[in-house]
Amino acid sequence: MRERERARGCGAPAFSISFSKFFPGGVMNIVQAQDLFRNLKLPEFDDVREYMNSISANTLMGFGAFAAFTYWYATRPKALEPAYDVTMQSVEIEGGELARRSALVEELIEYYYDDVKTVYDGFMRGLKISKNAPCLGARKKNKPYQWITYQEVADRAQYIGSALLQQGLDPSPDQFIGIFAQNRPEWVITELGCYTYSMVTVPLYDTLGTEAIVYVINKADLSVVFCDTVEKTDILLNSVENGEIKNLHTIIIIDPFQPDLVEKGKNCGVTIFSLKEIEALGKANLQDPKPPKSEDLSVICFTSGTTGFPKGAMLTHKNVISDCSGFLKASEKSCPISPSDTLISYLPLVHMFERLVQCTLLTHGARIGFFQGDIKLLPEDIKALRPTVFPVVPRLLNRMYDKIYAQANTPLKRWILGIAARKKEAELKNGIVRRNSVWDKLVFHKVQGNLGGKVRLIITGAAPVSPNVLTFMRAAIGCQFYEGYGQTESAAGSTLTVPGDWTAGHVGAPLPCNLIKLVDVDDMNYFAAQGEGEVCLKGPNIFIGYLRDPEKTAEALDNDGWLHTGDVGKWLPNGSLKIIDRKKHIFKLAQGEYIAPEKIENVYMRSEPVAQVFVHGDSLQASLVGIVIPDPEVMPKWAKKKKFNGSFEDLCKNKDLKKAILEDLLRLGKESDLKTFEQVRDIALYPEMLTVQNGLLTPTMKAKRPELRKFFQSQIEELYASL
Repeated sequence: MRERERARGCGAPAFSISFSKFFPGGVMNIVQAQDLFRNLKLPEFDDVREYMNSISANTLMGFGAFAAFTYWYATRPKALEPAYDVTMQSVEIEGGELARRSALVEELIEYYYDDVKTVYDGFMRGLKISKNAPCLGARKKNKPYQWITYQEVADRAQYIGSALLQQGLDPSPDQFIGIFAQNRPEWVITELGCYTYSMVTVPLYDTLGTEAIVYVINKADLSVVFCDTVEKTDILLNSVENGEIKNLHTIIIIDPFQPDLVEKGKNCGVTIFSLKEIEALGKANLQDPKPPKSEDLSVICFTSGTTGFPKGAMLTHKNVISDCSGFLKASEKSCPISPSDTLISYLPLVHMFERLVQCTLLTHGARIGFFQGDIKLLPEDIKALRPTVFPVVPRLLNRMYDKIYAQANTPLKRWILGIAARKKEAELKNGIVRRNSVWDKLVFHKVQGNLGGKVRLIITGAAPVSPNVLTFMRAAIGCQFYEGYGQTESAAGSTLTVPGDWTAGHVGAPLPCNLIKLVDVDDMNYFAAQGEGEVCLKGPNIFIGYLRDPEKTAEALDNDGWLHTGDVGKWLPNGSLKIIDRKKHIFKLAQGEYIAPEKIENVYMRSEPVAQVFVHGDSLQASLVGIVIPDPEVMPKWAKKKKFNGSFEDLCKNKDLKKAILEDLLRLGKESDLKTFEQVRDIALYPEMLTVQNGLLTPTMKAKRPELRKFFQSQIEELYASL
């Protein structure tokens, strides 16, 4: 008895020590355990051998099961804690109007950090906490990233700003500076140089077209523009030479250029500097910083618009910082930004979405790596940079989704992919976000590797993303993945999906920096009392108006300061917002391009065989489709000339005739300067006219677009399925 007690008292510790010595991983089966202790000849194991020989196989199995359970419990995937109750994501405020706020805060947040009230303050905070770590990086093809530090960025920004002052510009929020460049470190340095002396940036982008660029420069009365390339400089110089641009007198070029360009500028009355010259000039004439105030203008961001010229949304530093602060508050527990983070910058800096993400990263001393400028080389840049933060737009997600399924090109691969997706999606529903499961190692490792393998935060915006694509990509990438909603006028964001709520098909709750209310849209049968209506926003992130355009400002901002977005939303039972319609007949495609369908329809109506046209597109698709009602009198004659015969109904079913009509529509579109994304990709022919009597036209003969969408739903789905 004493021997057994002694074995139990002293042998167990020896057993524990020796177990870890011979099996560091802590894993063995019962036979291995018994064989080990029977065969050990070391003196210190005598008591252990006696003890193990006295234990039955069932007891050992119990020990093994307990050890296995303990190991599983310690290493099991754990659900992320939601930021707050995901069943009540927004709260109705007192005082009527049915407005709602984030459930995170009782008062709207303006500033997350007491010492960050301007974009300039944000960078200075990042400079301090980064301890002069790498800040901005760029690379050339097949080369590693080259970095400049926070202090180098701050110094070069001060040189640029000082040079502008030396050239006679004012350190004032009334001084506007144009930036006509692609994403690159010099973009950020130039912007910071402006902010160091309270100046305002006006981004320009070539996708607007030359006419719109000229309009923006004149509207903002820009005298100085930073350009990245000689080609963009030539666009401006030619417009000055033609008398289209009025007051531009200085262009600063980032890329190398030939001396004859300086002479060309002189002939136009424009002084040409290289960026190196400007920095040297500023270094020799260094001025003390004169930072902006919170209420000062930060940026005038011209929206691409739908018809006519773009509008210049005026955003203050307070607008920008409050929007950043709202995101930080919403994600502070689940995914805080830190100096160890790295952002890949490829979304255009002329849009507020990218600018907000960069502002947030720079405030925390993180790194920003820029793509090479060619979207085709983006995968190489991502692999070289290995970012942790990755902002995306739905179009990119759709491409990734399609590519994954295209590579699953056999029934077996499709079956395995389907199982893997369902298993990971099931984990998501339980709040488990990870990329170390067996399905990640077997199926999704390549997807994650293509993003560098370190991504922990993805944010999608600019347009809605299909729920099935969003859910699949969340599962495949295995990181925290948020969807936001907003517009330029709200400094980019106004809602964000709540950390912990991994459902799709909505845009989340109001950010802690703004209120949201829905207002009646009577003619579309949307009523706020029923939880539906036009989305209106109010808070410190809402812009102060359009540059020198009081009429457009009054259309967007009402007397109480509410921004009317034109989008129609619906409150879901959990307090999240779902965008369900567009008040005006304007919508976004998946890549973020605005479409005015009536303009396109008016062009296509000039086609000889066409009587009526309905152009359709939505923010889940990257292209347009159309329903064409041929003219029953003209089309048969036109078809006969094309050597197509048959009754009117038979002709409407003829695929070759449909192709001929589509070619005619595209010809007219090209002649009318429709952009590529404004042209329909495919059409369906419908033999019956749209009338007031069949409920598809108003008494004033205007199209009832919601009814038309429902009426032609099956044809629309078939068209998109065939693209």
